[in-house]
Amino acid sequence: MSLKSCTLFIIFLISISLSAQNQDLHTNSRSALSNFNKARFYYQKHDLLNAEKQLKQAIRHDSEFIEAHIALADLYSNVNREADAMEHYLRAIEIDPAAYPAVLYDVAGMKFNAGEYQESKDLYLKYKNTGELLPNDSAMVQKSLGKCDFALHAIANPVPFELKNLGEGINSRHKEYFPSITVDDQTFLFTRAVPYNNDPNRDQEDFYISHKTDSVWGEAYDIGMPINTSNNEGAPTLSADGNILIFTACERMGDYGNGREGYGSCDLFFSLKDGDSWTEPRNLGEPVNTYNWESQPSFSSDGKTLYFIRNIRSRDKSKINQDIYVTELQHNGRWSVPKKLGSNINTPGREESVFIHPDGQTLYFSSDGHTGMGGLDIFRVQKDENGEWGEPLNLGYPINTHNHENSILISSDGKYAFFASNREGGYGGLDLYSFELPEKLRPKPITYLKGVVFDIETKQKLGAAFELIDLDDGETVTTSFSNDKTGEFLVALPTDRDYALNVQKDGYLFYSDNFSLKGHHSRVEPFLKDIPLQAIKIGQKIILKNIFFELDKYDLREESLVELNKMLLFLTQNPKLSVEISGHTDDQGSDDYNQELSENRARAVYEFLINNGVEKERLSYKGYGEIAPIEDNTNAEGRASNRRTEMKITGI
Repeated sequence: MSLKSCTLFIIFLISISLSAQNQDLHTNSRSALSNFNKARFYYQKHDLLNAEKQLKQAIRHDSEFIEAHIALADLYSNVNREADAMEHYLRAIEIDPAAYPAVLYDVAGMKFNAGEYQESKDLYLKYKNTGELLPNDSAMVQKSLGKCDFALHAIANPVPFELKNLGEGINSRHKEYFPSITVDDQTFLFTRAVPYNNDPNRDQEDFYISHKTDSVWGEAYDIGMPINTSNNEGAPTLSADGNILIFTACERMGDYGNGREGYGSCDLFFSLKDGDSWTEPRNLGEPVNTYNWESQPSFSSDGKTLYFIRNIRSRDKSKINQDIYVTELQHNGRWSVPKKLGSNINTPGREESVFIHPDGQTLYFSSDGHTGMGGLDIFRVQKDENGEWGEPLNLGYPINTHNHENSILISSDGKYAFFASNREGGYGGLDLYSFELPEKLRPKPITYLKGVVFDIETKQKLGAAFELIDLDDGETVTTSFSNDKTGEFLVALPTDRDYALNVQKDGYLFYSDNFSLKGHHSRVEPFLKDIPLQAIKIGQKIILKNIFFELDKYDLREESLVELNKMLLFLTQNPKLSVEISGHTDDQGSDDYNQELSENRARAVYEFLINNGVEKERLSYKGYGEIAPIEDNTNAEGRASNRRTEMKITGI
């Protein structure tokens, strides 16, 4: 029996007590029974203060009056006076634990939620041993005992945990929570509750940003209009590069889908960074947003996947399902119909605060439906080799406690976690803290590529499209853009893959590069690289860094298909261009051998393009052997650079 059902049971006792004989209730005191009946009258009038007085008086007349203790405990529980409720529940159990066995079950649950796990376990066992379990209670009791054992084991085996306040640059006398961070861990966005129109008794939520300098977070500043308004903005997520902001806004009902108007109580909105400012937020629209409650988004570093929380109420509002959903950005720019994650993650309980790490393989979330310490616990779940989510892992004690833990954020290197807490010694209300995440709880390591795209001649900063492609299977891992005004870009690079990078902009030759990150990496230093783009002109040429051949051979390796397909696309988009494909070698081997090898390699690319539809008259090829090095041939690194394939514009 739940606390609610126990309360209803006692109300039923009160309702019949006017005609009840003394022996029907556990008292022989007429005065106590009279007070009990008066309490019933006041309770039905919703006069809880006088109902409390009458129940207290009944207990003064008869301290062994079990029903009066339980009724008073229920009253206290319903007004969140848990300590007072517990006192009277325990007194009723002390008088006669067999009188109302369901009280044992309810008090065991209260003890568990208070973090008193051994007491909770003892009470569950007492209830089990009464032999009067209600239907379906046996399984519930066993599950509850399992939670007690888990919590006791977790406390006996704590994980390393040392909180560090993020400091006065981020925290203030107001509440700070729901953080988000860029993949380089240098830009920190969070929600702050500030007074509404300077009213100290009413808060509204806005976004603030802090930047890290020399490992210290600078003073946070208001992100400003058009993001922040006099309404609530909360639960944000940033794209890996910080150029896309998706956030929750509530109670903006109106013309569906127009601007900041909403479909339901809370919707997801997005804004794009334009230089140092932000565009007017727009509703993500259907099918992501519905008449339900959508909130707490987490945008993956691949720029294609969005996780969020959807809260669905039954028609009579008696039941709420709050689960994690995922949607994919499709080629047409629309979001797919969101899918609910499987039952290994979502439970009949409450899931929230979902966070997908930049590795794309590790998900953190809060739940009260999985075995935990009580309330909302934080869990980690990872994809297996088949891309399926495994079983969630509780982060353990003291990261998780009997209180609610949520809104966790993990740094890109997986070493640090961030979350909000109202612990003593803070700046006021909820503060944001960091702690070092135990090794076994960390995601897969990643690194990142960061820099500026610019015109090689004019030095003008350029907005360009980025594609990061897995060389093994040709699948696009990440799509992104550099900032139109600053040219800045930031791209996540999960480890254990070999990548081809392609950067393109209309009117320019594309740029290619590659990164080999295969093998186990506990930490990989970031790649800091500015990218020059060449305007399309006769004589301009690019190195095709993702054309690969076997040693001393001219057969194209399968990984070359990524670059070859980019060449096909480039030539299709620029149908008037003519190009020369050139092959180059280092100085190892004879001149004749190098000349023949370079020419055969250039011809292999030339023939691929012709065989895939490029007009023959637009193409030529030539081998240059070792006569045009771009690096010193005296070391292995220089020789590797000299072994290359190039494309040069010969006609426009």
